[in-house]
Amino acid sequence: MRPILLQGHERSLTQIRFNSEGDLLFSCSKDHIINVWFSHNGERLGTYEGHNGTVWTIDVDSQSRFLVSGSADNELRLWNVSDGKCLYVWEFPTAVKRVAFSDDDERVVCITEQRMGHQCVIRVFKLNRDGDGTAQSLEPEHMFSPIGSKATVCAFTYTPNLIITGHESGKIALFDVVTGTEVLNNERAHMDVVTDLQLSTDRSYFVTSSKDKTARIHDTKTLRVLKTFTTETPLNSAALAPNKPYVLVGGGQEAMQVTTTSLRQGKFETRFWHKVFEEEVGRVKGHFGPINTIAVHPAGTSYASGGEDGFVRVHHFEESYFRAKPYGDLQLED
Repeated sequence: MRPILLQGHERSLTQIRFNSEGDLLFSCSKDHIINVWFSHNGERLGTYEGHNGTVWTIDVDSQSRFLVSGSADNELRLWNVSDGKCLYVWEFPTAVKRVAFSDDDERVVCITEQRMGHQCVIRVFKLNRDGDGTAQSLEPEHMFSPIGSKATVCAFTYTPNLIITGHESGKIALFDVVTGTEVLNNERAHMDVVTDLQLSTDRSYFVTSSKDKTARIHDTKTLRVLKTFTTETPLNSAALAPNKPYVLVGGGQEAMQVTTTSLRQGKFETRFWHKVFEEEVGRVKGHFGPINTIAVHPAGTSYASGGEDGFVRVHHFEESYFRAKPYGDLQLED
């Protein structure tokens, strides 16, 4: 499994995303730039320039028409995917740490950071998809501040107006965006900051990663922890492999603590865990620093990881991966 090395960023990666077809890979980093690549051969298609600070987060809609990005320059931007034009800019008092599209592409949720006397705020914008996309409303459709620990990650569920959030305290919660109330929570989902949250294809369960060195699978409706994957290193990202019972996790010691540990201890590998048996089944080495973000191709044919070293590595799975029998001789019907 030879990786394709994507060298398009000068600083560490913050998030990578495949579009719904999986032919495009979007990456954003601390160098203020968003890149888009062809996922099959790693050729760079273009860049989205305009942000003036670290781009923390990106998301692309299911039609690959619009891209949203959130940055440390306190802006949420809407881009046209095909030509790289910035269509609209929303400005906030603090940095935008996470953005996500709803499943019908009609809405965008964003989290702004708790800083300088400003609360952590979750806003939901209704996108106007008519015309060229430049006629957006400045005001959010809904906005609220979660009480208690600040939110770090979020995603829409299939239930209308319900979002999942992961918090700095390790809490996972369901919020009704219309009223801003917490419908359900699991205070003990993690013991430390929730660093990533990715939903399954049918959004019935989701995986989270945390600085408490675990990744966990939760039920979307009840927030019950279904599976736990325990590692020896703080995790920055976790992703679910479609069509195969695997969870991919990545992380590593913070850059400032790396010198105090041996290379092996640094654990800069993507680790594959069997999502049913909770056993580690494989590792892929490669990055020269902590892995910050992992994304799996929606068809399950490849995955990409973005690291502190500024590289994105795209791995296309070999034949043996598809031939493997993760359940022994048991054949599962789709």
